[in-house]
Amino acid sequence: MRTTLNLPDDVYRDLKVRAAQDGITVTSAVEEALRAYLSSGSVPRSLTTLPALAETGGPMPGVDLTDADTVFDLLYGDESA
Repeated sequence: MRTTLNLPDDVYRDLKVRAAQDGITVTSAVEEALRAYLSSGSVPRSLTTLPALAETGGPMPGVDLTDADTVFDLLYGDESA
């Protein structure tokens, strides 16, 4: 399956360097990391709700649900700082 991931630039650079050092592709490194994460049995974080208008239950004005970066910022804030 093909998918798109939004990663911070520094994380992707480190991933690319580490994968090259290990002689594997970035895809293989991500797959390996995800398999390890999924098999760890860790408890998932609680779900976060997006801000919504009380009247309609829809997204607040200015929230573009087709913009992944905006949705990510609403869900997680600016954790990169």
